[in-house]
Amino acid sequence: MSAKQAPRTGKSRAAEWFTPSRIAVTVLAVLAIVFIFENTREVKIRLLIPEVTMPLYLALLAMFVIGALCGAYFFRRRDR
Repeated sequence: MSAKQAPRTGKSRAAEWFTPSRIAVTVLAVLAIVFIFENTREVKIRLLIPEVTMPLYLALLAMFVIGALCGAYFFRRRDR
C-alpha cells in the first residue's frame, strides 16, 4: 500500500463527510444567514469616529464574514 492510499474503514465518503459537528455548524450558519437577511432596517453604526447609516443586514453580514475568516484562520493554524 502506498503512502497516498489510506486504509478503507468501511464507511462511505458521504458518511465521512457528514459528521455531527459539520452538520451542526452548517445548521448554525444557515440560521445566522436567515437572521441576517430578516433584519433589513437602517441603523447607525459607529466605529471609533465615523458614523455610518446602513442596512442592518449588511452590518451583520460583514461581521459574519469576518468571524468566519477568523475561525478558518485559527482552525487552519491549529492543524499544522
